[in-house]
Order: sequence, then structure tokens, then C-alpha cells
Amino acid sequence: MKRVHYGWFILAVTFFSIIVAGITMSSSGVFITPFESEFGWDRSVIAIAFAISLFLYGISGPFMAALLNVMGLRKMMMISMATLLAGMLLTFIMQQAWQLIIIWGVIIGLGSSLFLTVLSPYVANHWFEKRRGLAVGILTASTATGQLILLPVLASIIQNYSWRPAMGLILSLSIIMLIIIFFFMKNSPKDVGLLRYGLEEEIEENEEGPKENPIVIAFKGLLKAIKMKEFWLLAGSFFICGFSTNGLFGTHFVSYCISFGVPLVTAASLLSFMGLFNLIGTTLSGWLSDRFDNRWLLFTYYALRGTSLVLLPYALKEGNMTLLFVFSVFYGLDWIATVPPTISISRQIFGVKQSGVIYGWIFAAHQVGAAAAAYGGGLIYQFFNSYTGAFLMAGVFCLLASFFVIFIKKQYSGRLA
Repeated sequence: MKRVHYGWFILAVTFFSIIVAGITMSSSGVFITPFESEFGWDRSVIAIAFAISLFLYGISGPFMAALLNVMGLRKMMMISMATLLAGMLLTFIMQQAWQLIIIWGVIIGLGSSLFLTVLSPYVANHWFEKRRGLAVGILTASTATGQLILLPVLASIIQNYSWRPAMGLILSLSIIMLIIIFFFMKNSPKDVGLLRYGLEEEIEENEEGPKENPIVIAFKGLLKAIKMKEFWLLAGSFFICGFSTNGLFGTHFVSYCISFGVPLVTAASLLSFMGLFNLIGTTLSGWLSDRFDNRWLLFTYYALRGTSLVLLPYALKEGNMTLLFVFSVFYGLDWIATVPPTISISRQIFGVKQSGVIYGWIFAAHQVGAAAAAYGGGLIYQFFNSYTGAFLMAGVFCLLASFFVIFIKKQYSGRLA
């Protein structure tokens, strides 16, 4: 009987680690109202904390990629999960708005950064020679899996009890994952006497190691990237991707639904329903990115997302649950389906060695967009008492992004894995 390659076990540990970090970040939407009610904080102030978190975990991506090369996969995952744990523990004792900004904005932002930025391509590149696109798709989809399973549960706990037991549930899962990482995570296939999955014989490679300061590595990668048009096209489209997904939707969708009279648990269930279809769509996107023109995949994803966002305010205004269901399907299918083709193009342009750091910078643009939407959405609500303008703006931006990606050179768009 053929043994299962240990890379698939690494994939599983990484998958569940990302779930924990992903649900921590996506849960921000269900915590806005209870934080507002218990502490009396203004919604725009709470949005600032979540915006800082989104920005910081994104901008940390290239430095996390450099640190992975210096410190190794296992140690970095343990440090990051422990940081996430510390932030969640401190949430229980916060009393002032500035404490929320430091705890959620800085500590949780840094703790989630590794898991939600460069970990997926790093694991795929270092543990898989074949099926890289599929591996990236599975790992990227894991952020939605946590949302799918846990958001309605968290919303129900908050509605029936308070936000503290809900936070306690996430905290417990983080402790479990820290233990699993300690016992089962490995730095590379060599640690278990294997080659990358799908590699028939060992090939000569320059070993990555602590030869340079991680900050130097990160900025060297940026200096190389900014000279190429493709970097700006990918970064610009990914800015819009972040603006229209975890920045706007992750932070404000539940509150937007509530403003139209949709109950908290129903709104969270709609978001988790999108997570179900995102799990399917992003995994499928990884499979497709191994086989088809990645530019046209991205064009299709952004165009569909933009169209669905423009229709959302109408669906909510009419209270049409059928239309909301259709929206959830289409939006969910390509929530983060953009990630596998973006990673594939980055790997082809910059190579396996440098693509981790440079993709980190591209993802930083994603999170700048997310932070802008998280704060901007709260600001728009404060001035207009409605989120409609923010969601319509995101839809128009997505339609613009669909044209950005077409200008990427064709040689970077084919089968890349």
C-alpha cells in the first residue's frame, strides 16, 4: 500500500491553522454591535481598530515571508499562533477604545499575518512540486471554511449570552492548534527524509537561510518588483480585491444587513453561506489555475464580483431573500478565488525563491484596500447612516480591476504550477 506523502499532513495542519486565524479576523463583523453596546464606543472608532488590524497583517506579509526563510516554518507558525492567543486573552480585560486598537489592531493583526498572507504559497512551493495550484486553492479556501462553520455559531452565542463566550471558543481552538503545530509541523520535506510531492529526484537548489536581515530581504524584493508593470497591475487589482472582500464585507456586511432589519444570526448565516461556496470556488480556482489562462480567470472573477455587489443594495432594499441567496452563491464562489491565479502569475514572473516575498507585497496592497474599506465603510455610515454608497463603490472598483489584469503579458498567464 502506497504511503500518503507527509506534505498532505502539512497541508492539513496549515489548513486548520489558517481556519483559526481566518475566523478571528472575519469575526470582527459580529463583534461590532456588542462592543458598541457594552462599551459605548463609536462605530467608526471600532472600525479603526479593525482597519489597523487588516492593514497591519497585510503590510507584514513580505516580512513574514523573509522571516520564514530565516527562522523556518514550524517556529514561525508557533510564534504567530501564540501572538494571536495573547491578543485574544487581552480582549477579555480591555476597557478603553485605545486598548481595543492596540489589542485587535496591533497584536491580533500581527498574529494573524503569517497565516493569512504568505503561508499558503510558502507551503505549496516548498512541499509540492505537482498540484501546487490545487494546494494553494485548498489553503486559501480554509479562511472561508472557518467562517462557514463558526460565524453563525459565534453570532448565536453573542445573541444568547455575550461576546465573551464567543471569544472563548476561538481562544480554545487557538490553544488546540498551537499544540498540533508543536507536535506535527515540519520545516521542509528533508526533515522527514522526503522530496517535495511529485518530485522524482532531488534537484540542485540554492538553500535559503539566514544570510541577510529579513527587512533587507523584504525591501530587496520590493525594489525588484516595482520595476515591472505586472507587479503594479497585480497589486492594483489586489487592492480592489481586499477593498471588496474582507475589508468591506468582513467588517460591515453583517451591520449592513441589520440596518435593513435582517437579524444578526440570519446575517451571519448569509456570510457563512458565502463561505461554503467560496470553499468550492477557491479550491476549483486553484485547480483551474494549473490549466488555464490566469488573466482570464481573474477577469471573470472580478467582473462577477463587481456585478453582484452592484445588485446587493437592491436585494436588501426589497427584502428579497431569493435574490440574496443568488447573490450569496455568486459572491461566495469568487470571494477569494482571485488568490490562486494571482499567486501562480507571481510565481512565474518572480520565481519560486522570490515570489513569497514579492507576493507578500502584492498582498500588502490587498490589505491596504481592506483597511481603507473597513475604515471608510464606518465613516460613510457615520455621515450618511447607510452603507449603500460603500458597497456600490466596491462594485464599480471590481469592474475596473477586471480590466487591469488583461494587461499582464500573456507568457505569465498559462499553466504555471
